[in-house]
Amino acid sequence: MYRTAVLFRRHALVARNLCVCRKHGQLSVTYGGRRSYHSKHGVYGYQPRLPKVDFKVSDSVIANRASNANLLRLVTAYRENGHKTSKLDPLGLLERREVAELDPKMYGLSTEDTTEYNLEGILNIGKSSATLKEILEHLESIYCGTISAEFSHVEDIREREWLSNNFEELQNYNLSAEEKKELGLLLAKSQEFDLFTAVKFTTVKRYGGEGAESMQGFFHQVFKEAAQNEIEQVVMCMPHRGRNNVLTGLLKFPPMTMYRKMRGLSEFPENVQASGDVLSHLTNSVDLQFEDKSVHVTMIPNPSHLEANIPVAVGKTRARQQSLKDGDYSNNATARLGDKVLCLQVHGDAAFCAQGIVAENFNMAYCPHFDVGGSLHLIVNNQLGFTTESQQGRSSMYCSDVSKIVNCPIIHVNGDHPEDVVRACKLAMDYRQEFRKDVIVDLVCFRRWGHNEIDDPTFTQPLMYNVIHNRRSVPDEYLDQLEREGVCKKSEITSQVAEYHADLNQQLSRVDQHVPTANHLEKQWSGFIQAPAHITMWDTGVDKDILKFVGGKSVDVPPEVEVHAKLAKAHIGARLQKIQEGSDIDWATAEAFAIGSLLFQGFNARISGQDVGRGTFSHRHAMLVDQKTDKIHIPLNHMVEEQQGFLEVANSSLSELAVLAFEYGMSIESPNSLTIWEAQFGDFFNGAQVIIDTYVTTGETKWLLQSGLVMLLPHGMDGAGPEHSSCRMERFLLQCDSKENGIDGDNVNIQIVNPTTPAQYFHLLRRQMVRNYRKPLVVVAPKILLRLPAATSDLKDMMPGTSFKPVVGDNKVNPAGVSRVLFVTGKHYYALAKQREALKADNVAIIRVESLCPFPAVELRQEVQKYSKAKEFIWCQEEHQNSGAWTFVNPRFQNNVGIKLAYVGRGPLATPAVGIAKIHQEEAKDVIQKPFQ
Repeated sequence: MYRTAVLFRRHALVARNLCVCRKHGQLSVTYGGRRSYHSKHGVYGYQPRLPKVDFKVSDSVIANRASNANLLRLVTAYRENGHKTSKLDPLGLLERREVAELDPKMYGLSTEDTTEYNLEGILNIGKSSATLKEILEHLESIYCGTISAEFSHVEDIREREWLSNNFEELQNYNLSAEEKKELGLLLAKSQEFDLFTAVKFTTVKRYGGEGAESMQGFFHQVFKEAAQNEIEQVVMCMPHRGRNNVLTGLLKFPPMTMYRKMRGLSEFPENVQASGDVLSHLTNSVDLQFEDKSVHVTMIPNPSHLEANIPVAVGKTRARQQSLKDGDYSNNATARLGDKVLCLQVHGDAAFCAQGIVAENFNMAYCPHFDVGGSLHLIVNNQLGFTTESQQGRSSMYCSDVSKIVNCPIIHVNGDHPEDVVRACKLAMDYRQEFRKDVIVDLVCFRRWGHNEIDDPTFTQPLMYNVIHNRRSVPDEYLDQLEREGVCKKSEITSQVAEYHADLNQQLSRVDQHVPTANHLEKQWSGFIQAPAHITMWDTGVDKDILKFVGGKSVDVPPEVEVHAKLAKAHIGARLQKIQEGSDIDWATAEAFAIGSLLFQGFNARISGQDVGRGTFSHRHAMLVDQKTDKIHIPLNHMVEEQQGFLEVANSSLSELAVLAFEYGMSIESPNSLTIWEAQFGDFFNGAQVIIDTYVTTGETKWLLQSGLVMLLPHGMDGAGPEHSSCRMERFLLQCDSKENGIDGDNVNIQIVNPTTPAQYFHLLRRQMVRNYRKPLVVVAPKILLRLPAATSDLKDMMPGTSFKPVVGDNKVNPAGVSRVLFVTGKHYYALAKQREALKADNVAIIRVESLCPFPAVELRQEVQKYSKAKEFIWCQEEHQNSGAWTFVNPRFQNNVGIKLAYVGRGPLATPAVGIAKIHQEEAKDVIQKPFQ
């Protein structure tokens, strides 16, 4: 069983990430580690850890640094500035800079000085003392060569000391002869794959890896070290550049399936519903064996929107850590986050520094409930975007500079030196394993062809491509190097490459007989299906006693937790009374019923977003804060002693784009966990539009990825102005694949609902988990309905035999006397119902359309048949005419229900709502009066 919040360990809060003190005659630095809650206490999904070690510097080191202060300043200058003059550009187009800080004269030192300096605690040179000339030669070779590092910005002194020591020892790490031959073969096979496909598929945009073949050595080293460190899983994301090389060269993707795609055929078998995606977005999941160790590697699919995939990969990593009980989810008090799962992020240089999602992703990297124990980053640095050169595409010195917001160490390496790339990878992996923080390898390389192989880059970069076209390839140069060193004859590797070429040819010859496979419903997805083409009904009710038990436990607080006085009465006391009476159940209570009952059944749940613990409208209070200690208590995680399902409450950073992507990543990994993302206000989702367009609404259609993600988007024309009113439901309706002519099934790409009662919301949340397939759910969520007395439910509405109703009919009027039927969705129903009651307009029926997609044509036909004498059918909405559901429902009513609707609502407007209170009030009055005139 997972450790619950009250059992979590505590650790001392430090003002910064480190504190320095004198102890036992030594300088001691306590490493503070991960970010923590202000209250320092653990909750489900976040375990604070005690510092791993104390970092100590001996008195002799301190004394030597003091006596050789100028030398220490010079060494520090190289550590901080050596990268500025290093030999990183494989094309030789970047001039080496003159760096004044590296001049010994700046520190009162002279190269003519033959003094032997004591190097203890100053520099790792392989011996205890050296002359200044020897020291400078060593510093130049270490910090100004074809591999360099930036770590002076790293906040923690222990990390800086570790990085300097290990970076200076890195030159002593030499690959064995077998490792060099293996590296050479990897590079040569990558090149051969590109050459082969270039000849066989001359018009295909491959986005090959030519010029960046050294990345193969990097990936091989990552996977090998992951296995050696007993990391069970690697979740990686990667853009298009060199992706196919990695898939076929390392991740065992069948070349025949890739050839099918290059020929314009599907990557999926005919028995699955999928539209597929382009060649450069293919993906795979595979077990890799390294001697007696293995690791499972999953490359997630990516859209063409660069960097959009990175928080998705991080979210998937986090969910996999949850399923493996890694780190924050572990029972083992000594477990560290990232012990079992590693996130590997691959980036392009132009996108890494330019896309805002990168900064958002770094910002939440160490936040509670979003931390994955450090990601490993590789930037494949082409020194060029599409046609835009580096100096035009960024304002910073390096494309990697954005990572400094989290003090991320950066290792720069020249891609012409594959062994240095492996060394860089080793250092990065060692750092990640030691500190569980993000680290970057910036692989400076080049792009042999244009943005794709059909593009001509000489239009815009004639000098760069003159150099590229007149130089040999990285694999060819490296194979010559191996022969010169006597490691192996070049022919040894080229003969193996010839066998590889023959195999590629053989697979190409069999491509017409190849039948691709789909593995989307395996492992944790075993037992699930693709949604059927018809509508299914699910009994999502819960036994009354269980509802009462869960409801009571949702506000059960230990005596030692001091709850806010207002909450004790208005939240806890009021909820217990409603549960006891079995009526007036509000939205927050219904949500607690739904989540709590799912936890009771063994499912997990996670709700994420800005201020979700309390709720933007101060209605949820899923987490209660002790008024004396700031300790957080989540009552639903303490229902029973042997509880199996838990709620993770993740108050997120002020981000929509990265956070929604993260939650989507969680959802595609964990079918047995209810994943909810709540926007502060409904239209704030537009900050995450890229994720909605490329993942949420299209992920299953393109890649067979099912997601049960729930998006709560508070909505309502309440006079809050243009940016706090509408959740822009029309945008989601535009993106769904509901049939305008025909009956929808459960196989629509997304579900869009606008529920009017807490019971309806309760059933929607439970239905997400009890069905045998997963679909994203967009909930047009309430604001004023959260506390509207009319918008409540009874316990009986949530008991066995009940379920979500796509359409709610009108039981307050006699159908025989109805001459006018109003159709409405959402909270506008209550305004219309109140107006009807005031006018005593018993000839008007009001029907609520609770499900918009799938569109409930059958249920609406059944309702319409009750009103045989009705002459007028009107669609009523409070939104403006070019917003809301009108343009979506109108043709479906006419084509699928068989009635023509009139429209009553606000007129068209450029903004979602007006910002002038007087005009809003006039409009609000008008939209409830007109339907009855």
